Amino acid sequence: MLSNIIITTVSLSHTAFNHRLRLLFPYSLYKFHRNTTSSYSTNVNNNMDTTASVSSPNSVTNGSLNKQSLTQPNIIKLSLEDFNWDHSFVRELPGDPRSDVMQRQIRKTRFSTFVLRGVAFSRRFGMWAGQLGDGRAITLGELVNSNSQRWELQLKGAGKTPYSRFADGLAVLRSSIREFLCSEAIHSLGIPTTRALSLVTTGKYVMRDMFYDGNPKDEPGAVVCRVAQSFLRFGSYEIHAARGKEDLGIVKSLADYTIRHHFPHIESMSKTDSLSFSTGQEKDSAVDLTSNKYAAWVVEVAERTASLIARWQGVGFTHGVMNTDNMSVLGLTIDYGPFGFLDAFDPSFTPNTTDLPGRRYCFANQPDVGLWNIAQFISTLSSAKLINEKEADYALERYGTKFMDDYQAVMTKKLGLPKYNKQLTSKLLNNMAVDKVDYTNFFRLLSNIKADSTTPDEELLVPLEAALLDIGQERKEAWLSWVKIYIEELCRSGVPDEDRKASMNSVNPKFILRNYLCQSAIEMAEQGDFEEVRRLLKVIESPYDEQPGMEKYAQLPPTWASRPGVCMLSCSS
Repeated sequence: MLSNIIITTVSLSHTAFNHRLRLLFPYSLYKFHRNTTSSYSTNVNNNMDTTASVSSPNSVTNGSLNKQSLTQPNIIKLSLEDFNWDHSFVRELPGDPRSDVMQRQIRKTRFSTFVLRGVAFSRRFGMWAGQLGDGRAITLGELVNSNSQRWELQLKGAGKTPYSRFADGLAVLRSSIREFLCSEAIHSLGIPTTRALSLVTTGKYVMRDMFYDGNPKDEPGAVVCRVAQSFLRFGSYEIHAARGKEDLGIVKSLADYTIRHHFPHIESMSKTDSLSFSTGQEKDSAVDLTSNKYAAWVVEVAERTASLIARWQGVGFTHGVMNTDNMSVLGLTIDYGPFGFLDAFDPSFTPNTTDLPGRRYCFANQPDVGLWNIAQFISTLSSAKLINEKEADYALERYGTKFMDDYQAVMTKKLGLPKYNKQLTSKLLNNMAVDKVDYTNFFRLLSNIKADSTTPDEELLVPLEAALLDIGQERKEAWLSWVKIYIEELCRSGVPDEDRKASMNSVNPKFILRNYLCQSAIEMAEQGDFEEVRRLLKVIESPYDEQPGMEKYAQLPPTWASRPGVCMLSCSS
């Protein structure tokens, strides 16, 4: 039986699910979970049947792309009680004795009995934001599969929680589709992320003012069920350090919990592992990570974060709201709000209208913001006396080193070269910025360049013509100069053209989730037609494949896509 700690968690009486409920389900995630002992429920209404329904993968992704009704055959029905639940978070950490949903400040606790997820303090746009919490996230619980992997199921947009501040805790279909599609797109690109298990409409409308301009409107409501091994963020620890001595013990207990369940290799470290490193200082330079598990942990968190952001940069992904409460301690992409993939290459691009004045979270700033966020996380652990100054400095150093190593490796693979060429890469990105070249399409076309130094000048740019649009003679000369140097590098590598092309196409996607594609699917879904959402989901699940017949999904954005609400959104969109 489900523990009574989540009895009120799954109640959605105020959003009144009805018989017209719709469900979307990503095929890749379905296949993954069918190989485990747990297939996940999507029923979240106390007034409905206690069994849950999950669509057959074939019904979601077949060629006809028919909408799947939950009343159709070939549906898996499971009861919540059938799952292997293990609420370690609740069992091992202090909880809130109250079980109501009244908004309030929660102290000396990690969860409420209504909401199992912990609150999170945030440094938002570099400023103190206090208790943000998961205002519209309700954790159903933790499942353990046949491989002893722990997965947390979380509903986003299911109603008020004690951490909702002044909001209603609900979500609209627009933002829910964006999170559903983008989390699956990021996963398919090979980047660590939370996953979207399902998306359901509620049959009710939610009032939202998308741009905070005094023009609210009713939008269809929806709930996403997302999964991850943990939704713990930097802010989950920061809030307790910010409250002073009375809460510092919780920082330690939460760190212990995290290491025990999500970094068990650190828990079992011994001196024989010899994890001793130089800090580059002349005296007392060695940092022995085996002598302090918290130091080893923060170093790994720093490295995972650096690696994650390097991968974002590689595919042109801009998160949009890199607050500390949106940074996963597991190194996952988390909380999809006003995100955006680069179209025309612009290092200052931000998809977040709220970020426009300072562009703190723009594409080019993401590595530095990641470092700043890691510094805040390190400060939290230092406040709790879990790491010393030398260990803190080493973690920051490791972030920088890991990011550069991974970013250079990513760019080297994108260019199809055997080793990193800083000058060649920098010149390329400068050219792309000057001419506003489409980031994704250019790198995909680049694999068509031949390692042939005898190619006539008039033919050198032919493979790139579809990306180099409307450039004058002066800019054409700049590109010719770069391509000639690039071909010289290719010739020196000695890699056959076809082998290099295959390798480059495995890291340079043909399809990304462009905001205009997402918006087109949303507008159809808001009218009750989910066909385009399903088709788009199918395309982004295989971003590196050619997918004949789907070429329109690789096209440049149309003129209408430049309007606010498509290319850019607000924090709460």
